Amino acid sequence: MKYQLRFGGEGGQGVITAGEILAEAAIKEGRYAFKASTYTSQVRGGPTKVDIIIDDKDILFPYAVEGEIDFMLSTADKGYKGFRGGMKLNGIIVIEPNLVHPEDEDYAKWQIFEIPIITIAKDEVGNVATQSVVALSIAAFMSKCIALDILKETMLHMVPAKTRDANAKAFDLGVQYASQAKAVRKLS
Repeated sequence: MKYQLRFGGEGGQGVITAGEILAEAAIKEGRYAFKASTYTSQVRGGPTKVDIIIDDKDILFPYAVEGEIDFMLSTADKGYKGFRGGMKLNGIIVIEPNLVHPEDEDYAKWQIFEIPIITIAKDEVGNVATQSVVALSIAAFMSKCIALDILKETMLHMVPAKTRDANAKAFDLGVQYASQAKAVRKLS
């Protein structure tokens, strides 16, 4: 099965790193994967996105097809507003509600879930830098694109040794919050 995912945010939030970990884990799972990153500059604060393609077959076109993206996660309004147009109708979007503000009509187009990713990392893990791992596990759980155990093992191998305990906790909390999330519906 083919999955097209997009992570959007701002430079410095770790969305590109999360995409790299997801693609690596899919390859370890025996599938084909590709990640394509876009950023305005390599400075913190600019809009950033990473598209991840995972498939059981060879990937002949290594970019997400605009209008066919199944899942998006955004931790910044710039990244959300700049890159949401590629989502397919009724696709799943997870947002950081403290920083991302969808338009009312967005709720009619897509399934939007509000999960406080940065708050979870900062207040429950105790390290805001783990927000990318919280986001990664939420994306994997909600999109069902990969086995969670393989993803967690890959992530723990790729992060610095001194951060493994915090990142393991971040991963587990992301799954916990994702398992309890409900789509938000706005009434016009």
